[in-house]
Parts: sequence; structure tokens; C-alpha cells
Amino acid sequence: MLILITIVHVIVCIFLIIVVLLQSGKAADLAGAFGGMGSQTAFGPRGSATLLSKATTASAIVFMITSLSLSILATRGSSGAKTVLDNASGGAQTAPAKTPAPAKGPNMQLPGGKPVPLQMPTRPAPAPAQPKK
Repeated sequence: MLILITIVHVIVCIFLIIVVLLQSGKAADLAGAFGGMGSQTAFGPRGSATLLSKATTASAIVFMITSLSLSILATRGSSGAKTVLDNASGGAQTAPAKTPAPAKGPNMQLPGGKPVPLQMPTRPAPAPAQPKK
């Protein structure tokens, strides 16, 4: 089913490109080259729908339907939201690393439960300045 819709989608894409390129723009006659319009409407004269405009509309509708069908079929076959990281690790789940408890007060608790006093680094006192003579 997926292959059939893909083939129809590609054929419709090519047909839509050709039909759009074959159409002539509005005011493509000699008067349009000099800025003249056939009537006083804002967007030019509105002619009857030609065979090319009907083919464009029909192929655009088929293009949208096949695009939606392909996207639905592509997501239906997948199982869950896989990411690149899931594929790289082979799907193996690992537990997060345990971190030690944060320090409370002047002591820090080691994983064994023994408190360790924290010592702040100290600087030696600056030597007194010698008076100049």
C-alpha cells in the first residue's frame, strides 16, 4: 500500500509541475505587456476556468491527499518516539549516577556516613609595610 501511494504521489508531483509551468499568467497578451488590463477590476479580468486550471486544482487535491496518507502510514508503523540517543545506546536503560549529599553546615557527610570537617584555605597575614626614611 505504501509503495502504491508513493508511486501515485511522485506521478502527481511531476504532473502538477508540468501543468503549472504550462499555464500562462494573467494579462499575458500584448496589452498586458504595456500595463493595460482588460477591465477595471482589481485583479484583472476573470475568465472561465480552462482545462489547465481544472487539472491544476485536481492534481493539487490529489497531491495533498497522498501527502497526508504517506505521513499517516509512516507514523503508524513506528513504535513510540525513538530518538537518536535511543538508537545509539541500543535502547539500554541505565540508572542515573548517585551523587553525594550536599554539605550541611561546617561538616560534609561522606558516603560512609562519617562527617568530615571542612577547612577554609587561609592566607598568611601580610607583612607590615616598612616606613620610608
